Amino acid sequence: MTGKSVPNRSICVYCGSQPGRGDIYMNAGRALGRAIAENGFRLVYGGGTKGIMGAVASGVLSAGGNVTGIIPEFLVDMEATRHSLGQLDELIVTKDMHERKHAMFERADAFVTLPGGIGTLEEIVEIMTWAQLGRHGKPMVFANVGGFWDPMLELIRHMQEQGFIHTAHLVQPLVIDQVEDIVPQIMEKWQQMSDPSGAEEVISKL
Repeated sequence: MTGKSVPNRSICVYCGSQPGRGDIYMNAGRALGRAIAENGFRLVYGGGTKGIMGAVASGVLSAGGNVTGIIPEFLVDMEATRHSLGQLDELIVTKDMHERKHAMFERADAFVTLPGGIGTLEEIVEIMTWAQLGRHGKPMVFANVGGFWDPMLELIRHMQEQGFIHTAHLVQPLVIDQVEDIVPQIMEKWQQMSDPSGAEEVISKL
């Protein structure tokens, strides 16, 4: 795409390549995509053009935003169509899933997890693991659409209570029920992180 300014911050969205049951998840994906674009941020995502993944990308593109899709070669025909991939303004085809996840992490300034399946769960758990190990302090969000992530959040609480999350202060994902609140809360988190006094507090905990 031409004539656009390049956003200086990117939001990575993890979500399902299926639409789920009912319209709630697809609508949430499109709404989040529009919000990312309207606030001048770039979407980084798994490159799929089907299901919720496609809804998020469509929402960004419909609002004139920038999209970076990162997809392994073997998934191109499973999670997308080659024609639809041509609508993205940046496409990165990786050799495997590991390379894909690393590229998504490197290009993202925040992570949002919409509803999805095992692959979606694995992606956000890895990001939370890296946070626990002190490898990053980027905002992490569970988009708890219709209470979808409640069982997962309960499991995390159980792990903490049983003493298995030993650096819990580093694993503090935002849990946001309303899609329209996601981007504003990420922006607020970025602002807190840019505050020198806030940065000193975070460093003291590492």
